[in-house]
Amino acid sequence: MIELKTPAEIGRMQVAGRFVAEVLSEVARLADVGVNLLDLEHHVRGMITRRGAESCYWDYTPSFGKGPFRNVICLSVNDAVLHGLPHDYTLRDGDVLSADLAVTIDGWAADSARTIIVGTAAEEDLRLIRATEEALAAAIEAARPGNRLGDISAAIGAVAAAHGYPVNTEFGGHGIGRTMHEDLHVANKGRAGRGMKLRPGLTLALEPWFARTTDRIVYDPDGWTIRSADGSRTAHSEHTVAVTEGAPLVLTRREAENSAPQGNSAGRLSTTDA
Repeated sequence: MIELKTPAEIGRMQVAGRFVAEVLSEVARLADVGVNLLDLEHHVRGMITRRGAESCYWDYTPSFGKGPFRNVICLSVNDAVLHGLPHDYTLRDGDVLSADLAVTIDGWAADSARTIIVGTAAEEDLRLIRATEEALAAAIEAARPGNRLGDISAAIGAVAAAHGYPVNTEFGGHGIGRTMHEDLHVANKGRAGRGMKLRPGLTLALEPWFARTTDRIVYDPDGWTIRSADGSRTAHSEHTVAVTEGAPLVLTRREAENSAPQGNSAGRLSTTDA
């Protein structure tokens, strides 16, 4: 069932969205050469606990996973792009790190993802990340009343095509509200003018993700981590968005949205920070 949210309910989702944005900004600040993914995981656990939020991932058991999921954030490195299980891996110079987080606060969910480069940034990785960010901006612009769901998918697909990146349609955006995954699948490629008409109160997690040279995916033995089938690098950008009477409202927007992803040389995260 598709539930249209009231302005007050959207406001409550925005509270969760601001916290998700804060956590992802903290992860981006701390992710540095020599930092272990498990230290980032435990740092995020502490932030969630102190805020009184609840992880949407912990104990999550969808049909596609090998569950239950026992982490609070997805951390995917290089050719991994979705559902990456934090594990004993130390970040290296030039790694591409995608961080994906969903939480609920007072019963309302928000979901967002961003991709950063650790240390020295390769231009081809920057181009890939910029393409997902451009596709996300195009998807958000299409999330207006009177448009159709296919307009969002077509907007994402058009950006991918312009950059020469193939598109996988198995995993994409989704409805969100009282839970992380609600009705509506938003494919990252589609036909404009098709699908459900968008109405004010509709809330969606829009999440273009691309691999550089393939639209095929493979799973790690952990049953969760999804990688590009050919080992090419990947990127993932996501925001939770509300359709309103006017412009789309981005509920997970960061205070300072960077115009371009940069290599990270932030301070180290020690185990005492976790």
